[in-house]
Amino acid sequence: MAIGATSSAPPVDAQALTRLSSSYAQARILHSAVEVGLFELLSQGPLNVDEIRTRLDLHPRLLRDFLDAVAALGLIRKEGAQYAIDPEAARFLVPGGGPVYLGARIRTAAQRHYHTWGRLTDALRGGEPQAGVGGDAFATLYSNPEATRNFLIHMDANNGMVGPQLAEAVDWSAYQSFVDVGGARGNVASHLVRKHPHLAGGVFELPAVRPFFEEYMAELGLTGKVVFHGGDFFTAPMPAADVLVFGHVLHDWSESDRQQLLNRAYAALPPGGAVVVYDQMLDEQAPDLRSLIGSLNVGLITTGGSEYTVPECRVWVEKAGFAFASATRLESGNDTVVVGVKQR
Repeated sequence: MAIGATSSAPPVDAQALTRLSSSYAQARILHSAVEVGLFELLSQGPLNVDEIRTRLDLHPRLLRDFLDAVAALGLIRKEGAQYAIDPEAARFLVPGGGPVYLGARIRTAAQRHYHTWGRLTDALRGGEPQAGVGGDAFATLYSNPEATRNFLIHMDANNGMVGPQLAEAVDWSAYQSFVDVGGARGNVASHLVRKHPHLAGGVFELPAVRPFFEEYMAELGLTGKVVFHGGDFFTAPMPAADVLVFGHVLHDWSESDRQQLLNRAYAALPPGGAVVVYDQMLDEQAPDLRSLIGSLNVGLITTGGSEYTVPECRVWVEKAGFAFASATRLESGNDTVVVGVKQR
């Protein structure tokens, strides 16, 4: 079942290979610009090199070339002796500049994923994840409040394009409530309840996430409209709802764990209820590069994770007892939404 066409690759020649080999440098320029706070600073107004150096406490030796490189990437503009942020870039790289802030996602790529990908060869030879987070990665992460906050903001950026599309991809008029399982601090849930006010929303997450969830719901004016359920989704009872959502969750786990989660969802849902799954699902005939990179990424970080195809997901959904209802490739981003219904 093909769910998307693979775009044609550019011609392979010496220049193309050289550019590909050094593309990590462009990524690192963007990463460092986010890490030092360049975009937030320039959102306050144009500055020259010395002003930027002083305000960001940077060394002068590489700074001019660095700023010119950021400008060459089209993220800032050089106006005489001053540098100013590009308005389009500001929409994504300055907090509050637009609907989706990508800075936290880029910072996570810089501080975690970039170094992990540097060990891809080791992973190919040994088969082990390379992120160095040990056994219970989420418990370790959530033990550090600052790391937790940064990760949850990163997750907001990760699913920022999904929320509005998920509100349209499922017929929510047929349901009265949902719980986003592993729903971080409630970003996707917030989109669903604002688009469909009749829905009662919930998020099921580890207890350490609760204060960040409550803070974010208060910020959005949704306190009480989306409720928090604390627990481990492998061991604690699934919350009662008409729909259980697994977004960017199944790809973190092995096939047996995925089946277990869907089995638990089936047992918890009422007749007529539904399970909604979305991930960067792979086209079984010609998987696109972005989805393959996503699959490698979770494989480098987790012990059993990977992306998967729609037919594979359908097998797990039907084995749990659901009737397979639909698979919809979202237009923006790279996710596919699968819906399974618990028959009455």
